[in-house]
Amino acid sequence: MLGQFTFYNPTRLHFGRDALQALAGELANVGPVVQFIYGKGSVKKTGLYDQVIAILNAAGKTIVEDPGVMPNPTYAKVKEGCAIARDNQVDFLLAVGGGSVCDYAKAVAAGTYCPEDPWQKYYERDEAVDHRVLPIGCILTMVGTGSEMNGGSVITNHDVDLKVGHVFEAALYPKFAILNPEWTYTLPTYQMVAGFYDIMCHILEQYLSGTDDSTSDYLAEGLMRSLVQSTFVAVKEPTNYEARSNIMWTSTWALNTLIAQGKSTDWMVHMIGHAVGTFTDATHGMTLAAVSMAYYKTILQAGLPRFKRFAIAVWGVDPTGKSDEAIALEGLEALRQWMNAIGLVMNLRDLGVTPDMIPAITKATFILDGGYKTLTPDDITAILHASL
Repeated sequence: MLGQFTFYNPTRLHFGRDALQALAGELANVGPVVQFIYGKGSVKKTGLYDQVIAILNAAGKTIVEDPGVMPNPTYAKVKEGCAIARDNQVDFLLAVGGGSVCDYAKAVAAGTYCPEDPWQKYYERDEAVDHRVLPIGCILTMVGTGSEMNGGSVITNHDVDLKVGHVFEAALYPKFAILNPEWTYTLPTYQMVAGFYDIMCHILEQYLSGTDDSTSDYLAEGLMRSLVQSTFVAVKEPTNYEARSNIMWTSTWALNTLIAQGKSTDWMVHMIGHAVGTFTDATHGMTLAAVSMAYYKTILQAGLPRFKRFAIAVWGVDPTGKSDEAIALEGLEALRQWMNAIGLVMNLRDLGVTPDMIPAITKATFILDGGYKTLTPDDITAILHASL
């Protein structure tokens, strides 16, 4: 393991069927005015809304509601949330929902007292926070993003046709996160499996890089094997607690920065997927699934030893008598079969992409250089066409 790093993660996690019992204790450490952030109403249908309201009231908090966070949170909504926080002199942000709600809360936390336009400062110029921020906590109801234990915040700005992620420093990590796998049971199957692939893709973006013998990669392989096993069970038995708890825990560890330590990382599948999402508002995990196979085949030769290792360590491919390329391709085929088996969208047309949209999607794709091959715009265009 050759990289140098400092690892720190300040988020306190409460996990399990009774995890919500920890909320009262956490609220004792925050100010009196709480901005209660949630999505479009599923928390009310499940009864979680009433439970959280009761705990907030018992703690004597003044509740300021901020509902309606969409699956791909927009900058227009962020500006609305910042105004709510300022106008009500909010002390704490409580995000209840999936990763989009957590991402939105971080953007509001950083943007409320930002002395300039937050989009330009954070999402265009990628600058660090240098002013007052609001603390946040997260109650997670779906898995995939890992946003409950990291500083990531992905926001869509339709005014400039961009979907951009900014990774905030530790001050914007949730102070606590409450995870009960049972809250994920009611998620529609389409959203559930999209989250499953988001987890896999997070791991692969960190795994498919580097050439040294890294402990981080062994951890990633274990997480992927666990994910594959548990997702097969969860698709057949959506209320299987053991499977859903394993998936929820894997999701957190996939993106809390642990398996990125000492490594370069890729993230190009996410960059292409974000650009697709900008023009379609398609479910995030499905945009990743639709472009992944074409991308991996594009970089396979550049990262052949790692793709070979992936095939053997994660999918159990027998290497006997086979070339490295044959082994690697067999691993990708195993990945594709798993993706099909759990019900992922495997092409962009099913997400509403048409050939005439590809130039704009290519233009909206940020090109990063952490993986085995640095793409050109022509490469991105070819991947998009191959993914139709």
